[in-house]
Amino acid sequence: MELRLDLHVHSCRSPDGCMSLAEIVERARAAGLSGAAVCDHDLALTDPPVFPDFLLIPGVEVSTEYGHLLGLFVTGPVKAWSLRQAVDIIHGQGGLAVLAHPFERSRDAARLEPIVPLLDGAEVWNGRADRKIRQANALAEAFARAHGLRPFAGSDAHLPQEIGNGVTAVEAEALTLAAAKTALLAGEARISGRRSRAWYTARSQLNKRRKTGAGPGAYVKWGAFALKCLAQDLVIKPR
Repeated sequence: MELRLDLHVHSCRSPDGCMSLAEIVERARAAGLSGAAVCDHDLALTDPPVFPDFLLIPGVEVSTEYGHLLGLFVTGPVKAWSLRQAVDIIHGQGGLAVLAHPFERSRDAARLEPIVPLLDGAEVWNGRADRKIRQANALAEAFARAHGLRPFAGSDAHLPQEIGNGVTAVEAEALTLAAAKTALLAGEARISGRRSRAWYTARSQLNKRRKTGAGPGAYVKWGAFALKCLAQDLVIKPR
């Protein structure tokens, strides 16, 4: 059976997220997905509730010295700044370690080469990755192909409208966590996606300021950022 998975979604447990798990599932089903991985910032979803005919994959997005790392199929916390230590923890839990949006902020591929042997794959499509570097996803795809890394895709959704902007399609034996992981490890995923609106990034940053009790200065900076995002959406249309 074909599984269509969005492997990078944020819930309200992230400082800049707003969606409950039930809302994520509802939106993902409406987008024709079979499952979604909830990867909140440095906070693992270790005991996901079960939903009929839908696969909620436990995950985490870990901040490391090399950037963000997705831990998929985790069963416990992943608390480490060192990418090597984070990978060890993820693998110790039977999870997959996937480099998230590796070229979102830098085109330097050489900086990532030392960690390639540690990884189970790389996110070659991220719905938000190309806001600063337009070739971010293309660079990630080329890097993964050159180094034999399995391809993964996710929307990086922080708002409901973004779910499904990155899809990883695999052939699996069943709609189970074990079958999905086996299928992803086979490395034959079909990747698709569309660009998220820059305005959604601004919206999620506003959520973060509200949830963290930011001061007036932070809202002034957000206003300038929001205008920049709106202008960007006028120039670059989602595809």
